[in-house]
Amino acid sequence: MSQHPILWTFRRCPYAIRARLAIASAGIKVELREILLRDKPQAFLETSISATVPALRLTDRVLDESRDIMVWALEQHDPDRLLNMPKEGWDLIDENDGPFKSALDHTKYASRYPDVDAKVERVKAAAFLTGLDARLRKQTSLFGSHATVADLAILPFVRQFANSDRDWFDLQPWPDLIAWLDRFLESETFVSVMTKYPPWSEGEPPLWFGG
Repeated sequence: MSQHPILWTFRRCPYAIRARLAIASAGIKVELREILLRDKPQAFLETSISATVPALRLTDRVLDESRDIMVWALEQHDPDRLLNMPKEGWDLIDENDGPFKSALDHTKYASRYPDVDAKVERVKAAAFLTGLDARLRKQTSLFGSHATVADLAILPFVRQFANSDRDWFDLQPWPDLIAWLDRFLESETFVSVMTKYPPWSEGEPPLWFGG
């Protein structure tokens, strides 16, 4: 087994993006194994109980939830003080991962949910985003002038929602939210964690990320 942690990931998955953001911020070197969700390797399935990305194989255990991976990485090293966040931040992440993610899926993948009204779901998602926009008024991050775990955890999902209909998104009365998202998309950190890698294959040289 690699002496470094092994991160199973999928480039566009928002859960995997936020895990990579935290690992990059912590400066931890991991072996990165990109997968195709339609063709999951057996080695990945033997690692992840949930069969979902991200999954981080450590020497003594597997972290199978993106939030656990973020916290683990930042507890090793947190130069940007991302963990310096009020409890309210964790509550906001809960709201993002629960009601907002549900509304996002029902909006973006409406054909998968024929019994759900996509327009109603978009209104639900918009209510969450309106709240974020209000938080970002007169400040650059959700809890002040510097980013926290909440920013890293939520931004990939806002990006996913915006990408479902960017023209509509940009017409909404969310100037501070849109500016917050655009700064993130243009940041060196985001660009670096979105590097394209070939899918992992047994026997190929390892690909390194972070560190």
